Amino acid sequence: MAKDLVYLVTGGSGFIGEHIVKFLHKEEYVKEVKIFNMNKGGFIEDLKGGSTTITFIKGNITDYNQVLEAVKNVHVVIHTAALVDYLDERPFEELEAINVGGTENVIKACLASDVPYLLYTSSISAVGPNKNLDPMVGVTEDTIYHGEHLLSYGKTKAWAERLALLANGQQMSNGNKITTCIIRPGSVYGEKGQQFLNQYHSVKYQNNRINYVQPDHAAQNYEYVGNVAWMHVVAARQMQLNPHVLGGQVYYSYDDTPVKLLKDLHREFFTELDPDIQIGSQIPYWKMWLIIMIYNSIRLILKPFWKLKPFITLPILKLLNVAFYCDTDKAFRHFGYKPYYSWVESKQRTCQWLKQASEDLRKAKKNS
Repeated sequence: MAKDLVYLVTGGSGFIGEHIVKFLHKEEYVKEVKIFNMNKGGFIEDLKGGSTTITFIKGNITDYNQVLEAVKNVHVVIHTAALVDYLDERPFEELEAINVGGTENVIKACLASDVPYLLYTSSISAVGPNKNLDPMVGVTEDTIYHGEHLLSYGKTKAWAERLALLANGQQMSNGNKITTCIIRPGSVYGEKGQQFLNQYHSVKYQNNRINYVQPDHAAQNYEYVGNVAWMHVVAARQMQLNPHVLGGQVYYSYDDTPVKLLKDLHREFFTELDPDIQIGSQIPYWKMWLIIMIYNSIRLILKPFWKLKPFITLPILKLLNVAFYCDTDKAFRHFGYKPYYSWVESKQRTCQWLKQASEDLRKAKKNS
């Protein structure tokens, strides 16, 4: 079994990327983890010491020469860098440049530099839901699901997936062939999940009431970030040991987190911090649609003077009204993946972070 390996994690300072780096730092077979990112995460200083070296490389995934320099002498690339935009707020050209063009750069650089293993972080959005809002209930990696993507983000991730799959088996400059595979996370929660923290504060602002839009049938997948990261680490290792099994494959990420409505997931976590929090009222679809229309009109009027950030968009409103979740054990069957953290542990770790992050924010406001 090969040791003294060098890994490169693009987007290694991001939400999922940081947790991948932390796992790799503990693995005895890893000599060095390179982080390729625009920003240096504060957690890097905490990983100094030990047998695994952490190297930060400041760079832009859209710059091929920077990517090419970063992959030199690397054995495995885990490509998590992406522009995540569920609000459809960013121009499509920007999403395309980062999510598609960036993936093209990584593949091209791996082939040129003889990097034999590339693991790509995709998203369930690469499959759907579609604009018809057809449900994706209990889908597996073999499920056929058609239709135009609801989100521009999903469209770019699907495009990048195709590039990664086409790259599998291509010849590198040394004559050997590259092995690629893909992991598709769903909705990810956990430490440093800023959206989760914002939602908690929103509930507190609304007098401890969890108001919601989702109908009862619109359950969705949620996975703890630590388990998503662990699946990447296990898959990357098994790609080296069993490339004939994992090469050209796609895997949904999953763990023991129950499939739920978002309001029920919020209640699971938020009541641990404040037992007074309760489920509030369901906001009718038509009413939320009207609020969005009015808000968008105000944004348009104020655009020359003030750029308001959308709190919800029509695509997200539609997304919240369709059921989509996977039901698969392919990752276990192909490479023995099991969640690193149980549902109870995932919940406990996330609540501890939520509590600390909320306290830190309260102190910061008090001192400002």
